[in-house]
Amino acid sequence: MLKRILLGVLLFTAVAAQTGSSRLYPIDVNHSTIGFSVPIMNGLSKVTGKFTDFTVTLNNDEKDTTKSSVSAIIKTASISTGIAARDNHLRTADFFDAEKYPEISFQSNRIEKKGKEFIAVGAFTMHGVSKEISIPFTIAGPTKNAAGDKENLGYAAHITLNRRDFGINWEHKTVPNFIGDNIEIELLLITKAVDTK
Repeated sequence: MLKRILLGVLLFTAVAAQTGSSRLYPIDVNHSTIGFSVPIMNGLSKVTGKFTDFTVTLNNDEKDTTKSSVSAIIKTASISTGIAARDNHLRTADFFDAEKYPEISFQSNRIEKKGKEFIAVGAFTMHGVSKEISIPFTIAGPTKNAAGDKENLGYAAHITLNRRDFGINWEHKTVPNFIGDNIEIELLLITKAVDTK
């Protein structure tokens, strides 16, 4: 699951590019999602959730995406799975320890291109542990408004993280493997409309 990430987890606060055609593309947080799913009892079920408080800064180079950059900050306490008691437990030291580690973050170091896909490589920090990770992502759009003077872009990414790599090791006392180790993270981001000129 996702703490100081890019994503924030943790799915982009971007560093401004210094040259070229790069410019800030603000993210429409209300229509973007940083979500996750956790296998339960060896995959008999899944718990899904999301983080509702996050900041993503994307500097997009319109001529060369590999010159773009992205970073994100996710507020750990904003975790939401739809059950208040479970969310409160996830905020404790058993899991995210939101009081001690209030943020998940990601900061890209570089963007690579692989076929039709891109990969954001950078530092991901969660639960006080920092690791370099690679986040494959695709870009949809641009989609222009009726007047043709503004456009939106969509970004989609999927990555699997092992919670134990970040020191989140809680286990159920009586049910082995009640919570799986590998957490599926889905990032769906849409930019606010930006001028095409």
